[in-house]
Amino acid sequence: MKIETKIVVGDRIDKRDPARAIVPPIYLSAVYSFEKAEHGAELFAGERDGYIYTRLGNPTVEEFEKKMAMLEGAECGLGFASGMAAISSTILAFCGAGDNVIVSEPIYGGTFALLNKVIPRLGIEVRWAKTSDFANDIEAKGLIDERTKLFLTETPANPTLDLVDLKETAQLAHKHGIPVAVDTTFASFYLQRPIELGVDVVVYSTTKYIGGHSDAVGGVVLSSAEHMRQIKKNTVVDLGGTMSPFSAFIFLRGLQTLAVRIDRMQENAIKIARWLESRPEVERVYYPFLESHPQFELAKRQMSGGSGIITFILKDGRDAGRKFLDKLELLIVAVSLGAVTTLIEHPGSMTHSAYSAENLKKAGIDEGLIRLSVGIENVDDIIEDLERGFEALK
Repeated sequence: MKIETKIVVGDRIDKRDPARAIVPPIYLSAVYSFEKAEHGAELFAGERDGYIYTRLGNPTVEEFEKKMAMLEGAECGLGFASGMAAISSTILAFCGAGDNVIVSEPIYGGTFALLNKVIPRLGIEVRWAKTSDFANDIEAKGLIDERTKLFLTETPANPTLDLVDLKETAQLAHKHGIPVAVDTTFASFYLQRPIELGVDVVVYSTTKYIGGHSDAVGGVVLSSAEHMRQIKKNTVVDLGGTMSPFSAFIFLRGLQTLAVRIDRMQENAIKIARWLESRPEVERVYYPFLESHPQFELAKRQMSGGSGIITFILKDGRDAGRKFLDKLELLIVAVSLGAVTTLIEHPGSMTHSAYSAENLKKAGIDEGLIRLSVGIENVDDIIEDLERGFEALK
């Protein structure tokens, strides 16, 4: 089956459900009974499969985990209460006090805050390398040593849309026996196949393209059975950041329309990106499938489409960004992305406000940078509203 069909059909629930329901039921029970005392003991000992307590496992969440693993080409998946729970659990599963993690820069503002405020307090050192030249920058700076336990990267990067060469990065990491984890929220399995390129662990905020409607928060980690056992044993069970059954149901429903949503978003995005390049108020437009993107050739090699995120720099900086956003009527000024509605924000003062002015500059996040998450509306209406924003700058 082609990926569009797999997304819809998946591993059909009606073949396993006693009632032959074509929609997975929501198991809201927090607790599950045991047949006998011995049954309970066997479950806790891991000698039998089954359910004990929803923090440890839930049928609806498991259905989502299995479907995501199948679509990603991974052996196993784990659902989380948020993308940040997925990221933090991954880091802590591989790294402990005295270890270091090498991270691409820039990266999502929430991940940046975690790496600057929480991870160092646990005795884990964070070492930064440039996203757009990740593997080469790691080697040039001599960042790898015997205490390096993980490469953590994000591609396309939030918010600059810089790309990491995943194949090159995996080859470098594996030469030193280090696993690679990538946050591929901006692309999803539909546009990018990290595991096929050698990546060990794939992380998502499922809040975005997987859900697609801004109505549920979640995350997922996908990897080999061995790595999943390590993550579940070392962090998930004890930290407890597991996905709720209702969220899993919402994500399973959202998945079914992912292909048609992203196809429409990409169709809109490339038209808008090219239109933005023609605007005199815009200094630079970033979109992976624009010929002007500095990593256009890499984008074509490791992605099948540019996704629905565009970033562009207004010539007059932060003040221009405020005026621009305040003038919009159709587009929603809000954070997050990947929804059917078009969302727009100013990273420097919103999603990446954890960055200092110095860190913004170091990460290549311009004060006038605007991030646009393109929805499925008529593209002419989106452009008309962006035109209103530009009117405010005259």
